Amino acid sequence: MSYLDFLRLFQIIFGSKSPDLDRIQELGLFAVKVGQVFALRIDFLGEERCRALSGLYSRQNKLPPADLDLLLANAGGWEFLDNFSEFQREPFAVASVGQVHRARLRSGEDVVVKLVKKDFRRSFEQDILKAERIFRVAQWAYPRLRGVANPLSVIHELRAMTLNELDLRNEVAGHQLLEKIWLESRETFDLSLLSFARLYPELSGPSVLVKQFVPGRSADELLEEGSLTYDKLLELFHVHGFYMFVKGTFHGDIHPGNVIFEDGKIYFIDTGFIGRVTDRIRVNLFHFFDHLSQFDYPAAAYYLHAMSSSSLGEKAYAVFEQKFIALYADFTEMPVGRVSLTKKMMDTIKLGVLSGMAFEEGMFDIIKSLMYMDGMVLRCNPQAVLLKDLRPFIQDFKAQIA
Repeated sequence: MSYLDFLRLFQIIFGSKSPDLDRIQELGLFAVKVGQVFALRIDFLGEERCRALSGLYSRQNKLPPADLDLLLANAGGWEFLDNFSEFQREPFAVASVGQVHRARLRSGEDVVVKLVKKDFRRSFEQDILKAERIFRVAQWAYPRLRGVANPLSVIHELRAMTLNELDLRNEVAGHQLLEKIWLESRETFDLSLLSFARLYPELSGPSVLVKQFVPGRSADELLEEGSLTYDKLLELFHVHGFYMFVKGTFHGDIHPGNVIFEDGKIYFIDTGFIGRVTDRIRVNLFHFFDHLSQFDYPAAAYYLHAMSSSSLGEKAYAVFEQKFIALYADFTEMPVGRVSLTKKMMDTIKLGVLSGMAFEEGMFDIIKSLMYMDGMVLRCNPQAVLLKDLRPFIQDFKAQIA
């Protein structure tokens, strides 16, 4: 991307017309990833524009046949294909980095084969460096950007997440880590709704991944057709919330295209990026949401401050607490369609930073997960009072919090 392309990208995202997803894809992988991040930002883009940008999670261009042959050759060519009695050349799912094909092993198991579409690394890292230069200048001109939605932190998180995606061995490692936590914890916490597809590491590598086929449908597909129930979404939060708040290790990119529902079970896919937070963030953020769900705003303000790596003085804290309570004046008992949790969270972090607090970069991973959840609820049940409905699960987590 040229610097002019950066301007075009932000014009597409913020302009008066509905975002042109094809044009964003033409600008490259970095542009797609930026568009996906802004699909979460209902706090200042609005629901309609965010809904349009969310199409970047599932609407991607597939490879032409010649490029597919080249990828298969890189994966091992005929020797690799000889592992399969069937291989469908037409992909049944396409994402920003890879595409997925149905296949059947010679031993009879139905599997999916994921292929990285091309070598994006060099062009993506060049675009990241340009974006960093732009935002360093912006932060010099407006120092408060270092805290308010900290764009450099977002860029760094995008870089880490995407580079992990480009090496499918990270997806294998992420899958195995989440499954290991599941196996170790299912006797002490109800994780019966979660399941894991079988991996075939011996057939996988940096640009190819072979995994058991799960004949389910993504949360994105179900939300699009209006068939995903609110109760199912709450079940997803119960499972994912355990990883976030109890373990502090979780699926770092759990957008609705990365969750599969099948026969009453929940499956995580695209596990290349694992989010991690320190105990200070994990425990205090849990208590923050616990008190927020009870509409106890002074206590919630206290735990937000406890997450900060810099403490406020007594007078500064009193001013912050007063502003925090005012910020949540319209929140009590309000459905997400009226008062978005995503908007409140971004405004809350902004208030904390402007009051003098500082938060570690890893905090964005867990906030992003909660933003995904809020976005799914907005599509599914905008009349839901989400945090109030999560109280029983929050109590489950409380019994496990160390």
